[in-house]
Amino acid sequence: MREHISDSRRRLAYPILVGGSLAGLVWTLRLGSGLSAPHQDVASAPGASASATAAVFHLSIFLAQLVAVILVSRGVGRLMRRIGQPQVVGEMLGGLLLGPSVLGIIAPGVYAALFPIGSVRFLNAVSQLGVLLFMFLVGLELDLDTLRGRGHVVTLTSHAGIAMPLWLGAGLAVLLYPRLSTDGVRFVAFALFIGCALSVTAFPVLARLLAERGWSKTSFGALAIACAAAADITAWCVLAIVLAIADGSAWGVQLWLSLGGAVGFVVLMMTLGRRVIAATLARTSRREGLTSDRLAIVVVVALASAWVTEQLGIHALLGAFIAGLVMPKAEEFVSAITVRLEELLGVALLPLFFAVTGLRTNLATIEGSSMWLLCGLVVLVAIIGKAGGTVMGALASGLSWRDAASLGALMNTRGLMELVILNLGLEIGIITRPVFTMMVLMAIATTALTAPALTWLRSERRLAHRARLEAPSVVGP
Repeated sequence: MREHISDSRRRLAYPILVGGSLAGLVWTLRLGSGLSAPHQDVASAPGASASATAAVFHLSIFLAQLVAVILVSRGVGRLMRRIGQPQVVGEMLGGLLLGPSVLGIIAPGVYAALFPIGSVRFLNAVSQLGVLLFMFLVGLELDLDTLRGRGHVVTLTSHAGIAMPLWLGAGLAVLLYPRLSTDGVRFVAFALFIGCALSVTAFPVLARLLAERGWSKTSFGALAIACAAAADITAWCVLAIVLAIADGSAWGVQLWLSLGGAVGFVVLMMTLGRRVIAATLARTSRREGLTSDRLAIVVVVALASAWVTEQLGIHALLGAFIAGLVMPKAEEFVSAITVRLEELLGVALLPLFFAVTGLRTNLATIEGSSMWLLCGLVVLVAIIGKAGGTVMGALASGLSWRDAASLGALMNTRGLMELVILNLGLEIGIITRPVFTMMVLMAIATTALTAPALTWLRSERRLAHRARLEAPSVVGP
């Protein structure tokens, strides 16, 4: 890390990068407030997530779907690992393969038999449990102590990596809203949601990429984890505001009740709730391990917290995340819960979620060259906003170009976190199916780019070559 960055420059960097981006965001929201979206009926809107056709649950069909999903997700995931990609990239691609974009075209008869109309709602119901537990694990693996002692670097880098994609996402919404939204969605909610979706980082994917390369215990790895933690917490706070705006429909009483209730609940969980949970689970020891009764308590807390935030109009996912955040962070405890839950999630529940996402993603909704140009623009803005904002914040904080660029590549990975947000936006009608499809493709592309970018940036051969170029010449006697 560079040490010659002056304190005055550090102090100026935050208002310039973060304040400037937020000012641009406000200006863009005002600019787009006069835009109008195409009129569409709720029943025919591309964002409608449920079929009007009555569905009957058939166990045989559900079991066949589960078998197909597990086989495809494991197979494609294993293939991706062989070429140096994270498993989540294969699982996302596996969901697309089972959807109307691939299986529906190659074998329409098989697709219709395996995923009859209305059956997706049952898959979705089961997958939601997996997503809730996943969000709980994300919160569980986030240790707020990692944010201490890094102050300015973490704050500036993470907030710049949030503020810039928020601004650029709102600018992107100016193009997307009048073409691909519906008149039932306010521009402010649409634009902030797009910006929030571009801001998120897949903390679990980032942590696993660091662990696979043996960087978790290095100073760079610790900094990356701290920045990702701060960025994810900020992004989810922004998402809570967006959901409250969408649910309240206006800046009225319901919005402020939702936000006020959410803030009160978080404060309660971070103070009294944390102490009560710690006292209840204090008997968990290395000798006894995590008993079934204690695991049941943990799961009940997660689900109850999810229920509270759902009732507040924020969404159950935020509650599950908060529940994980306030859990004890003892290494044995976190490891024991993670091992117990990750196997079920990884093998069955999360692949179902990827399958539901794939079934909702239809490349046919992106029609014509202009739509594909918009899709490419979504990917480009996502990379520039997240990676660019992170790199500029890191450089202003005193990091070297190599560390700043590596941090930008890591923070640009989105993975499952992105799909969780996108499915949420589709279900509540903030985004339409064409926008959903574009954003899913963006999530796959940015996640797939992370591993090769890191390999190139931190290649030992490249670093050795650079060191030789920068080394002073030695003159013989």
